[in-house]
Amino acid sequence: MPVHPEPRNPSPAYAASDPETALKYAIQHIRGDRVEIIEGVIEPVSPSWDHESAAAKVREQLGPALARLGCIAGSGNLDLPGTSNWYVPDLAVVPRDLAKGASALVPSQTLLVVEVTSDSNADTGRITKRRRYGQYGAPLHLLIDRQQGSWTLFSQPGELGYTLVHGPKRFGEPVRLPEPFALDLDTSELL
Repeated sequence: MPVHPEPRNPSPAYAASDPETALKYAIQHIRGDRVEIIEGVIEPVSPSWDHESAAAKVREQLGPALARLGCIAGSGNLDLPGTSNWYVPDLAVVPRDLAKGASALVPSQTLLVVEVTSDSNADTGRITKRRRYGQYGAPLHLLIDRQQGSWTLFSQPGELGYTLVHGPKRFGEPVRLPEPFALDLDTSELL
């Protein structure tokens, strides 16, 4: 009779009390690729280097403000409780203390969320994520639309999304990020 070895990394016992919790637990334990859930659809997160370059240019310019504010910028998980949504933004600015030990935060815990569009998901960034970030209280949302060569800054989140929209503006025009950032982002090299 063959002996079956014990698994090297057994998963802890998990009993989900609802489908949302079970789904979000499952995608956090997918090996290999990162995924997000957009309106119930599981999508792989696989940005191109060109896509990553646009997010990196924003992150670099935020550097001095991040240090001053005690924040970090990255593409950590954002949970939207009460929905089947689990986002992996291209860039989110969050307080360093909140990020410690967190597997996910909620949009209202961010200071800024940045999404960079791709050919495969431009409408998701322009419509779905924008609305949801506003509904879940992300104070600032910057959409970098590479297909349109423009940026739009959304602020004043509310129940139906954002109530204040600055843009779209062409790449080359600076983005004025309000307090607590109080800085202008150069957009001339985002395309």
